[in-house]
Amino acid sequence: MIKTKTIFTGIVLLALFILGCGWGVWLYLDVPSADTGELRSVEIPNGTPFNQVAAMLEKEGVITGSRKFRWLAWFQGIEKEIKAGDYTFRTGMRPSEVIDMLVEGRYATIAVTIPEGFTVSQIAHIFQEKGLGQEETFVALSVDPHFIQSLHIKGNSLEGFLFPDTYQFRKGMGEDAILQEMVGRFKQVYSDPYRKRADELGLNQTEVVTLASIIEKETSDPSERYLIGAVFHNRLKKGIPLQSDPTVIYGIKDFNGNITKEDLQTETPFNTYIIKGLPPQPIANPGEESIKAALYPSPSNYLYFVSKNNGTHHFSATLEEHNRAVTTYQKKRRRRK
Repeated sequence: MIKTKTIFTGIVLLALFILGCGWGVWLYLDVPSADTGELRSVEIPNGTPFNQVAAMLEKEGVITGSRKFRWLAWFQGIEKEIKAGDYTFRTGMRPSEVIDMLVEGRYATIAVTIPEGFTVSQIAHIFQEKGLGQEETFVALSVDPHFIQSLHIKGNSLEGFLFPDTYQFRKGMGEDAILQEMVGRFKQVYSDPYRKRADELGLNQTEVVTLASIIEKETSDPSERYLIGAVFHNRLKKGIPLQSDPTVIYGIKDFNGNITKEDLQTETPFNTYIIKGLPPQPIANPGEESIKAALYPSPSNYLYFVSKNNGTHHFSATLEEHNRAVTTYQKKRRRRK
């Protein structure tokens, strides 16, 4: 009995000794780099080995020793769980706190707002200005057949499927990941009710988004979207060319801002003064309201609209009425000039 108690006591003491040693080692490894709380920015690219991450943190003064930091990470078993990103650390943080940030991905993000109606080229320019990638790479990916196929988009371009919204992107995440997130957002918005409605209209997804993109570019007044949608639906049913200036402009390389009679007579896949039906792809990236306007147009018999030169339009059901409106608003425009 005495011998059993002695063995038990020995085991308990050994366990306490091991725990004490482990605790001591932990305290040794988890010493903050400094007493001050100065901020340090560290960008960790995708695929960076953990030993390089530790070296970067030591160089910036976030930790005191990269070797101790690697031991601590090994002790926790998280060397392969850290996430890339643009981080902001305090120099007074414990190494274990630094590790928690890396594992949880608490990196700094860059807010990017993509306006409705922007084209792929305009979006790519915004991303480059924000330091999120190269403009040329974004544009090239948007027409890369393999990349488009990987996102399960049917067509030759991602134009129209980069949903306008405010995003939080991390620096260094890569152009492909950014485009993938935007297409993912589009798929969230373009849900089953919209797909069902498109089937009822006899339109596929690309045709809906193409029509929505034209509606988006035709008006800056949200209240007119559904009427413009009605005009285009009525024209499509009657086989009348859409005669949309924004589609013509999209087909002009290096457009100078002034659409001419010659432009309207030049045949391109996007010149809806010449071709009947929709152009082959979207001409911009529409918001949800324009998608809804393409799917649920206002009930009307309008076939024409003309700018009132104040951001709104006059709608007409007959060519005679439309011509009178054109004359009226052209005269007003000349007087204003």
